[in-house]
Amino acid sequence: MLRPLLFLTLVSSSLLAAPPNVLLLIADNWSYAHAGANGDLVVRTPVFDRVCHEGMRFTHAFCPVPSCSPTRSCIVTGRAAHQLEDAASLWSKFPAKFRVFGDALSEAGYQVGFTGKGWSPGNFKDFGREVNPAGAQFEGFPAFMNERKQGQPFFFWFGSTHTALHQWRAGTGKARGIDSAQVRVPKCLPDVPVVREEIADYLAQVELMDAAFGEVISALEKSGDLENTVIIYTSDNGWQMPHGLAHCYDDGTHVPLAVRWPGKVKPGAVSADFISLTDFAPTFLELAGLKAWPEMTGRSFVDVLTGQPSAVQRDHVFIERERHANVRKGNLSYPVRGIRTADYLYLRNLRPERWPAGDPELYFAVGPYGDIDGTRTKALMEHAQEPVMQALFELSFGKRPAEELYDLKSDPEQLVNLAADPHLKPVKTALGARVEAWMHETHDPRVDPATNVWDTYPYFGGKAKQLRDAKP
Repeated sequence: MLRPLLFLTLVSSSLLAAPPNVLLLIADNWSYAHAGANGDLVVRTPVFDRVCHEGMRFTHAFCPVPSCSPTRSCIVTGRAAHQLEDAASLWSKFPAKFRVFGDALSEAGYQVGFTGKGWSPGNFKDFGREVNPAGAQFEGFPAFMNERKQGQPFFFWFGSTHTALHQWRAGTGKARGIDSAQVRVPKCLPDVPVVREEIADYLAQVELMDAAFGEVISALEKSGDLENTVIIYTSDNGWQMPHGLAHCYDDGTHVPLAVRWPGKVKPGAVSADFISLTDFAPTFLELAGLKAWPEMTGRSFVDVLTGQPSAVQRDHVFIERERHANVRKGNLSYPVRGIRTADYLYLRNLRPERWPAGDPELYFAVGPYGDIDGTRTKALMEHAQEPVMQALFELSFGKRPAEELYDLKSDPEQLVNLAADPHLKPVKTALGARVEAWMHETHDPRVDPATNVWDTYPYFGGKAKQLRDAKP
């Protein structure tokens, strides 16, 4: 077996004569729309905007699963979530048998580590891994760099949690000068002051996240490492409002993505190619001069970054989900398989008899309709009696048919399901066939209509506060 440093020497004649450093800046629950460079006129994201200006901005980047740990499972393995057993669900275990890119980079001579939120939430320590699938954990970037050997390439994962719901403290938006009257309220949410104020509070956290990421980039500038570092700035999934996180609409899956790579990526470039975060692992391997593994379903997009011809068709992404929180009696999942193209979103709800947002009554985690987190907006929508509000409630909380189809040109916010429209039957049939082919090609257990294997996997998340506080 070749030793790591010798291997790096042997690949020096390839595309990457000197493997670059890689910095992954990954937010927690941050949607595509909420960045200055992506068109938001209220939030200030100068660091993200700079990476876009000095690198490539992507308009069609999507998470593979609208849920934290399963998307992060796909990122570290480069594989479709349904191939990863427990790791396809939130608060799962991570089976040690699945290879992760960080281990390969370490063997190839890279210093690999993370700070903040790596692969999480879930349990890896009791199932054969001593180190987080994202790498060794560090207190921060300075501590990581202090352990780095001189001249050693590095991969660093900075997982911010600034934009997680528990940070949306009331009044923080106003304190940062964000005018709630100017924020954009999606059509799926009620346009009332409390919702506007909550969006402003969330945007304040986006700004704080952006500033924290900027500190790491400033440190690279001071150390002289910035020009040999590939910066990837993105999010693991969409925001925690209704119709967002845990749901397969764009509010839950469409994420910001910008990549800066001096000398390789044309500054100010904009790509409409479809990128899945599953594509990250093979991309990181290629940046390090390594080959993608046969089991990977993701495909490196180094060719897109460098403007090279590509054999990969990048006109779509596949989206899926299993169990998010444990919010249905019996720990039941809400399985979905779907495809997103430039023109359509097609979703197949494999258990339409179940509640997509979780049971209306508290079962174990979060609360009623627990796959929608407990925002002030959710509380308002749950208890409102007005017909307009009840219609919005049904849109995000109500049961859904077996198939959904949205025409993104006429309905970009995915509010009107056209699956029953006879004029679109050929489109629905074609997209459904693509989903089925993907499921078969990737050996999805859900090919068997009877399988409920994900309902049997353990859930490592805690009980809802109501259950914890209940008297025995």
